Amino acid sequence: MTALASAAVTPAGPFPSDPPALDRDIRLVASDLDGTLLTRQEQLSPRTIGAIEAAVAAGLRVVAATGRQRTQLPAGLATSGVSHAVASNGALAIDLATGDVLFEELLAPSAAGDIVTFLTAELEGVRFSAVRDQGGRHVAEPGYLELLTPRELTFWRVDTVDLAEIVAEPTLKLTARHPELDADGLLDVLTGSGLGGFHATTSGAPFLEIAGTGVTKATGVARLCALLGVDADGVLAAGDAKNDVELLAWAGIGVAMGNAVPEATAVADWTTATNDADGVALAIEHVLSTRMERR
Repeated sequence: MTALASAAVTPAGPFPSDPPALDRDIRLVASDLDGTLLTRQEQLSPRTIGAIEAAVAAGLRVVAATGRQRTQLPAGLATSGVSHAVASNGALAIDLATGDVLFEELLAPSAAGDIVTFLTAELEGVRFSAVRDQGGRHVAEPGYLELLTPRELTFWRVDTVDLAEIVAEPTLKLTARHPELDADGLLDVLTGSGLGGFHATTSGAPFLEIAGTGVTKATGVARLCALLGVDADGVLAAGDAKNDVELLAWAGIGVAMGNAVPEATAVADWTTATNDADGVALAIEHVLSTRMERR
């Protein structure tokens, strides 16, 4: 092990409770980004970078599992050692070394049309957008841009189109916003529709996120792991939001952040520190120190 890796596995702070026992061989770490791997300033902390580098040096893979699109991945992710990204809540996977898209799963126009029809009838003022071009572009109906924050306006490329165009093509993700209801409120309304053909979730962002049937971070990471020859038992997954719940439940070890929503904490095997207190780094360091002790 390199000097950098040795330093990174030296515990610099405890879990909120005693470090849990590790009874399996972890081969891959799958981490959410916002609220998890990244600080509130959307940065990778030095300790987190060190933990990722140590994991890679020890033969583990580290992948991102995020609701973000490929064009919204933070700078420095690949150079820190993260090899792949499962983006758009499991709908797309990218090899970060080559930029190749390994697979994508799309929401059918018929399902998107049903959702738009239902929510438009139920909620005055709701607005929609869709992700195009493997995450490279957003199209939004008139009025959607007025609901974005100034930061979002600089973060995304959004083209305004007629609502009919929003649902005319398959999409990686359909999003819905409302001037008064938050994302969880929109989710409650859509859940009561009885409609099928999609999976809807929230991530802490101010919009409802809708993907194709059964598409979650769990299905995306599972599909990537199949390509990499890793089974669920060898995966440690970390997350904080509702869109992480399926992944935390699927992985051999699910790690909820100290800042996680109750739904994520409820299905997790471990709870670590918050994203601002290097919670993912703590989990990786615990895995690596346990591996060293067993040698």
